[in-house]
Amino acid sequence: MKILGGHRKMKNLKNQIMKQATFLLCTLFLISSILFYPKTTLAYPFWAQQNYESPREATGKIVCANCHLAQMPTIAEVPQSVGADSVFKAVVKIPYSNDLKEIGADGSEVPLQVGAVVMLPDGFKLAPQERWTDEIKEETEGVYFTNYSEDKDNIIIVGPLSGDTNKEIVFPVLSPDPATNKEYHYGKYQLHIGGNRGRGQVYPTGDKSNNVLFTATSTGTINSIEQIEDGSYKINIENENGEIITETVPVGPKLIVKEQDKINTGDPLTNDPNVGGFGQLDAEVVLQSPYRIIGLIAFFIGVGLTQILLVLKKKQVEKVQAAEGI
Repeated sequence: MKILGGHRKMKNLKNQIMKQATFLLCTLFLISSILFYPKTTLAYPFWAQQNYESPREATGKIVCANCHLAQMPTIAEVPQSVGADSVFKAVVKIPYSNDLKEIGADGSEVPLQVGAVVMLPDGFKLAPQERWTDEIKEETEGVYFTNYSEDKDNIIIVGPLSGDTNKEIVFPVLSPDPATNKEYHYGKYQLHIGGNRGRGQVYPTGDKSNNVLFTATSTGTINSIEQIEDGSYKINIENENGEIITETVPVGPKLIVKEQDKINTGDPLTNDPNVGGFGQLDAEVVLQSPYRIIGLIAFFIGVGLTQILLVLKKKQVEKVQAAEGI
């Protein structure tokens, strides 16, 4: 019985050791994945989809600007007016120089990627593919559209895409029909549009990416600069009290300081490697009633006929006056 009890104790001890070892390995794996592979989960727009009910804040700012700090122009082209239940194109242009390269997460130079978001008015949505024209199909080849959420089909997201071939993104939009849905009305509507090129400067966690300018957080003298195996740097700054403040610079940005340099808080330690930026704008489109168009045409015809009749009447009066010798 003692031998049997001893075996059981040994077996329980082994199970506990195995459970603890498994838990420790899983914890280490989770921590390492968060520390060393954040770019996969934080570099794409689905983070905003998961954390913001709407991509546009109460201030009017589109949330992409929270991570893409630099500003660059975005251009939008939409028709002045559209008919009910019709498909039209909203074109988002994201201009930048063809020769631009940016710093990738590993510090190497990579081509820029682009993305765009179009916030349509309620009732407007991405047109179903069976209603796309051949021209739209050709212009959207290789472009994948995503709704911001299941209950917000009027907000469409595209990207990231290769910027070399997608500086102009065409969104096929279907307008609502007030005749079949009384929730919508004819009139003027506003669109909110954002376009981005390049990587962000801040991760959603608040941590800086390697695509940003790094500055000193302390005043003092650079005591030493250490280069780590992965290409990053540790800059040791000795302040007035003799304390050593260590600044960590990831691989990618180029150092513009050297040992024994005297620096102040806020002074740049690196160049600014960012070449991209985000831009947003508002556009307007009128949902035009066919009856209003018919009424406008009838009005113009009436005005034209009135002018013609006035001219004819004037000619008739002139003839009568000439005949009477007046």
